[in-house]
Amino acid sequence: MDVSLQQFYQEMKASGQSLRPRISVRIVEAAAQAVFTVCAFASLLAVVSITLYMIANGIPAIWQIGVKEILFSALWKPVSEEPSFGILYIILSSVTGTFLAVLLGVPVALLTAVFLAEIAPKRLAAAVRPAVELLAGIPSVVYGLLGLMVLNPVMYRWEQRLFKGSQTHQFTGGANLLSAVFVLAAMILPTVISISESALRAVPEQLKASSMALGASHIQTIFRVAIPAARPGIVTAVVLGVGRALGEAMAVNMVSGGSVNLPLPFHSVRFLTTAIVSEMGYAEGLHRQVLFTVGMILFLFIMLVNMLLHAILRRGDG
Repeated sequence: MDVSLQQFYQEMKASGQSLRPRISVRIVEAAAQAVFTVCAFASLLAVVSITLYMIANGIPAIWQIGVKEILFSALWKPVSEEPSFGILYIILSSVTGTFLAVLLGVPVALLTAVFLAEIAPKRLAAAVRPAVELLAGIPSVVYGLLGLMVLNPVMYRWEQRLFKGSQTHQFTGGANLLSAVFVLAAMILPTVISISESALRAVPEQLKASSMALGASHIQTIFRVAIPAARPGIVTAVVLGVGRALGEAMAVNMVSGGSVNLPLPFHSVRFLTTAIVSEMGYAEGLHRQVLFTVGMILFLFIMLVNMLLHAILRRGDG
């Protein structure tokens, strides 16, 4: 037996205290540490496995067709006699739609989180918070159905007024990029609101009290103290919102039209996710391999956005 352990045992015995409670606590702590370690390695293994799988299935089409043809060609005709697999417009549609949805949804979500955490009376906040959580539980197909039945007719009326008498515009019936942007903006709201509100509530009250003691108003304290202090949580909320917007397929497929076009507001467009959903069922051969390449590009986009936002966060902290 080790000398220090033996000495500890003798001291405990002399004081009349039992070793069993401490030993049991140590066993529980060791077991908890082992469980946490296994979970951490399982998460890391899942990420590595998904990454390797997507690369292994996405690279063959790139080698066969070429990076220039896939990424920088705008012609997508995978089932024609002379197939073409250019996904430039599909990439631009995903990037543009996600950017506009985040630009529209994040300010609304952040201000709503500020209202719930800092301004709203407790009873009102208690009534609004479950409604926000309910939005997060609504299936994406329901958002798509509402967009199809409510939003698309409104967009079609706008389209008819704006392009009345046009001989070149292809009317979409309201299924266009703007409809997809509005639906995506609504879908990211609950995620950004919930996480941002939790981050704001975690800001120490001493910081707010110190700001107000120095003469700042409540609004000044919110925007100059609380929000900067909650920035890591808010950035995490934005990252998750961007991930959901980039990865959404069903709702976007129902309201965007599904045509491969330049992503202009009243053009029918196809996103990376909707390209996979729409064509994977009948794709085969090289066409199917290209769809895996599309999935790999989507996966890389999400990882790139995640790393970029976290780099901005670290730079701000510095």
